[in-house]
Amino acid sequence: MIDKIEQWIHYVNCSYEKLRQPCSVFENCFQGYYSPDFLKTAFFVVTDEIPKPNFPELREAGLGDFIDMTVDGITYNDTYYVKQTAVNKLRLHFHELVHVIQWRELTLRGFIERYIREIQNYGYEEAPLEKMAYALDGHYQKQGQYLNVEQLVRQNL
Repeated sequence: MIDKIEQWIHYVNCSYEKLRQPCSVFENCFQGYYSPDFLKTAFFVVTDEIPKPNFPELREAGLGDFIDMTVDGITYNDTYYVKQTAVNKLRLHFHELVHVIQWRELTLRGFIERYIREIQNYGYEEAPLEKMAYALDGHYQKQGQYLNVEQLVRQNL
């Protein structure tokens, strides 16, 4: 199943490649949190529909609620997808960028395996990778002190 998800992610990211925008457009907004070099190598796509894998194997693994959940954004490797209606929500972009770092640090396969396991064991709201992203985007939203998000995520994986 992991191979199938990896192939699907590769297909989706390639399909949207011409629509990808570099996250360097957020350099001023996220200064003090994300490095300019990182933002140049992370991308987002604005879309009307969030792409999600809808494989029977995922539903059989107990991930149907996650697949059916309405979301404004989702990350696949170095690219995240944001609904047109949420494109101006900086907190959402901040959150998805945390996931980009997690993907990089855990590798494609490692992230997928861990994320699935966490959703199965804890549910979406309590999944540690999600809790980390929500805690950091909350810190940003409250205009908390600057912190090196990339380093913090690496240290806490």
